[in-house]
Amino acid sequence: MSATNKTLEIATSPHIASGASVDIIMRNVVYALLPVCAFAVYVFGLTALITLTAATLSCVLTEHLLCRWRGATSTIGDWSVAITGILYGLTLPPGLPVWMVVLGGVIGVGVGKSLFGGLGYNAFNPALIGRAFLQAAFPVSMTTWYPSLGAERFSVLPSSTFTFPFAAPAYDSISGATPLAAMKFDGDMTATTDLVMGLTSGSTGETSAVLILVGGIYLIARKMMNWRIPAAIFATVFALSGGLHLVDPGTYPSPVFMLFAGGLMLGAVFMATDMVASPMTSLGCVLYGVLIGALVVVIRLWGGMPEGVMYAILLANAVSPHIDNLVRPRVYGTAGRSAP
Repeated sequence: MSATNKTLEIATSPHIASGASVDIIMRNVVYALLPVCAFAVYVFGLTALITLTAATLSCVLTEHLLCRWRGATSTIGDWSVAITGILYGLTLPPGLPVWMVVLGGVIGVGVGKSLFGGLGYNAFNPALIGRAFLQAAFPVSMTTWYPSLGAERFSVLPSSTFTFPFAAPAYDSISGATPLAAMKFDGDMTATTDLVMGLTSGSTGETSAVLILVGGIYLIARKMMNWRIPAAIFATVFALSGGLHLVDPGTYPSPVFMLFAGGLMLGAVFMATDMVASPMTSLGCVLYGVLIGALVVVIRLWGGMPEGVMYAILLANAVSPHIDNLVRPRVYGTAGRSAP
């Protein structure tokens, strides 16, 4: 085509910066999550494998059936719902009854994603919507933990796993509190090594922080994740908790504990960075990360629950469009900012 026949195409962001399509990006996120899943199965055994499988299948099947019901082409081939299922499964405690896992997956995809219009339109992270529903509906089951590295984890399943739907589950081999709960309610601190390696009670995804960070670095290196969001979250949590710890070390935990305990690593690296529910501008991403980090510290230290990552991210998802509107760039040659 000659130069005189070329046309200038003007469109709103986001603009294509590389040849990576949606399915390629999503598939690489799955690759980054596989080591985390494998380590979770190693730590918690068959019950973690069943939880992750049920979570992923329920999300994928829900999206496929909803697409068919609307008469649309199934969108499961773009891998986005597979990521939702894996992340949703990683937020759940091992040993959670399978029927609860499936129910939360249906709610997460059906309400948190499909109801908003599908991929690209969801205002909130669908995996966290599913978990938030279960947290509200079944608080006892969502706060019942099983020990890590149990001797029979690959040969015996918890009695609660295949509880009949809507029947009260029976729990066995229940372990003590999670590190955050032990810190908040008993004043006990977990060893840093155990926190970093994930050898503690907690959700399936509260496993190796090292593997989570490696997965994040892989995606950042491939330009498939905005590094500003997790960096801002970690910096904010470290700075706020570190300042409080310096003021009163007997009351407030160390910043290292706050970084590696609970689901902060998984949430900051793989959930807060949701491309749809997070801001688009660089400054917006930093402000978004600071907001999440501050909310995590506030909820953990002064809220009624020991963990606050889920609520912090969902609240920041709601604020995300307003952050973009606040910091939207000025159009070159004009005095004011561009229209939203």
